[in-house]
Amino acid sequence: MIRSVVRGFGAALPKRVVTNKEMESLVETSDEWIVQRTGIRQRYIAGEGETTASLGEQAARAALERAGLTPADIDLVIVATSTPDNTFPATAVNIQHRLGMTHGYAFDVQAVCTGFVYAMATADAHLRAGLAKRALVIGAETFSRILDWTDRTTCVLFGDGAGALVLEAAEGEGTVADRGVLTSHLRSDGAHKDKLYVDGGPSSTGTVGHLRMEGREVFKHAVGMITDVIEAAFEATGTTADDLDWLVPHQANRRIIDGSAKKLGINIDKVVVTVDLHGNTSAASIPLALSVAAGDGRIKQGDLVMLEAMGGGFTWGAVLLRW
Repeated sequence: MIRSVVRGFGAALPKRVVTNKEMESLVETSDEWIVQRTGIRQRYIAGEGETTASLGEQAARAALERAGLTPADIDLVIVATSTPDNTFPATAVNIQHRLGMTHGYAFDVQAVCTGFVYAMATADAHLRAGLAKRALVIGAETFSRILDWTDRTTCVLFGDGAGALVLEAAEGEGTVADRGVLTSHLRSDGAHKDKLYVDGGPSSTGTVGHLRMEGREVFKHAVGMITDVIEAAFEATGTTADDLDWLVPHQANRRIIDGSAKKLGINIDKVVVTVDLHGNTSAASIPLALSVAAGDGRIKQGDLVMLEAMGGGFTWGAVLLRW
């Protein structure tokens, strides 16, 4: 059986760090208010010359270096993003060119904060189908470019960054002991569109628009949706919360993360939390968190790792893999 095995990981962040204290000078808010409600203490904001593609390229190069590979070894690039450099071509094609690749194929996936989970599931399907041998799966965002910096309920939440994994098709035994992606579960429900969206677009307004969110509504749905896909992943593999080594959730809100772990019976010590460092970086948040936890040695080869996210649309999903 073909499994999609992680060979390398990498991350990239803008140069500028914006603390909650600095946010106090921009909008009516406070460090105490932000930390109490979200767990966020700082975020990174892209400056001039820093774009979704440039950050994605940096993360991709870091992942390739850790994998001991070069762009010549990659034949698929998938970028999860809601903030592309251009309406088209895809940011993945841009990154492919930046890496010096003239072979293989590249495309974007748009599922907002669940984008990286969707991208992982898509890359896994392509590798198992034999369409590609090795894939770069990248989550990259510059959400600061679509924020309304006068809206204190949203501008304090989001940040910029990118993370990447190298996946390689490898032979497995077809059991949960295999390294690689074991199962993926994706969901969406467009009935919730108006609860988290951008109020612009090429076809509707001819503008980029700004992010709009009904925070309480998103929070109300989040824990239940996350629980749904994680339980589906456990059922599909015959595993339980006790078997899990690490839960790597989308880093949106510390209260959502804690609430989901509690409902699922997952010890909080098994949960990777980086929302305090990065804020909500949408599709970049899971690969950034993976890079932190794998980079500091917490996530080790052979560990059972659950990725989960929920985002605008609503979209939600989970991927269970053995590192």
